[in-house]
Amino acid sequence: MLLTSFDPFVTDFDRLVQRTFGWADGSAAGRSVSHHGGLPMDVVRRDGEVVLKFDLPGADADSIEVSTDRRVLTVAAKRTQEYGEQERPVVRERITGSFARKVRLAEPIDAEKVQAQYENGVLTVVLPVAEQAKAHKIEIKRPGAPELTA
Repeated sequence: MLLTSFDPFVTDFDRLVQRTFGWADGSAAGRSVSHHGGLPMDVVRRDGEVVLKFDLPGADADSIEVSTDRRVLTVAAKRTQEYGEQERPVVRERITGSFARKVRLAEPIDAEKVQAQYENGVLTVVLPVAEQAKAHKIEIKRPGAPELTA
């Protein structure tokens, strides 16, 4: 299954962030934003399904949304950081705000059976491949001969 992330604005936004905050040196903070919009992902193919794992440490659990539309999976979340009146941040390297990632799916999935679970800062999404996308044998019939399968 071919999966591709896409966001037509991420490159221009990344350049702006790097210029504004000086992350052009390839620091961890710069890579986090520029590589994937703050949502790193692993993809594992199993028999009949694809499993995606997104790192969302510190995400507000109630803000996490997973949706599918045709062959696009969208994951969105928010991470906030509250400070008291007497607190003033001295260093802020942890990225906060809203994050989203879109993944284009090469095969149709069974959207009714998609499962998602958020545990220990990791969102796991299980995408069952739709029956019509699974490989199957076709019987070849020939008059007067035994049936063959391909």
